[in-house]
Amino acid sequence: MFKAALGAGVVVLLAILSKTRNYYIAGLVPLFPTFALIAHYIVGKGRSVADLKATIVFGMWSIIPYFVYLATLYLLVERLRLETSLALATVAWLMAASVLVTLWVRMH
Repeated sequence: MFKAALGAGVVVLLAILSKTRNYYIAGLVPLFPTFALIAHYIVGKGRSVADLKATIVFGMWSIIPYFVYLATLYLLVERLRLETSLALATVAWLMAASVLVTLWVRMH
């Protein structure tokens, strides 16, 4: 119930921010580390400090797929319909995330 209310609150906050003169801040809100805090707490309580540090480092590398998503969306949004651009950017994120996970597994 709490997670659903939190998600709904974020959506409302995004909608409000998108209508202000500082609309671009709506791009920062989804990056608040809500789920990272939860994940780090769970890993930190249930596993070793080394495992938590590995999770943190992997999280740092996970910025790359997000950047791929944003770059793809930036390049496509003027050329295609918004929905198509979002879908293709999501596919680009999935591909980049798959490469990241594959490389991580091979290296660790």
